[in-house]
Amino acid sequence: MRNISDVIEQYLKSILQESAEGMVEIQRNDLADRFSCVPSQINYVISTRFTLEKGYLVESKRGGGGYIRIQRIELPAQHVLHTHLHQSIGQAISQSAGEGLIYQLEEAKFLNPREAALMRAAISRECLAIKLPYRDQLRARLLKAMLISLLNK
Repeated sequence: MRNISDVIEQYLKSILQESAEGMVEIQRNDLADRFSCVPSQINYVISTRFTLEKGYLVESKRGGGGYIRIQRIELPAQHVLHTHLHQSIGQAISQSAGEGLIYQLEEAKFLNPREAALMRAAISRECLAIKLPYRDQLRARLLKAMLISLLNK
């Protein structure tokens, strides 16, 4: 059985997908009531699974009429994707930021699950067993090379 965080994530993704604007506004307490959980569970799901690295922009307004707005950020068209990748990755990238970019590309169907898994393995700190900042620099070079190669297919 899936855990409550997975269920909440899938629910939010499904209503985002159905939204014509690619955006959804929710009230944390209403969502917590819907899934019979504490509001902090909603915060956890949003802060860990709807990050900028994963292609989401999250805004929140506190107070009585407060809301949480989640918006999907679309990747640019493939012909400008190379420039976007160079700007996103830069000269160095952390493992979590690299994994977030891979996740975003997989969600957008630029990468299949197998390609994404291989890339995550290749950029892991276990695989790149060298000291910082060299590890992040090598990770950026590997990530750029793999993505450019895959996206040119």
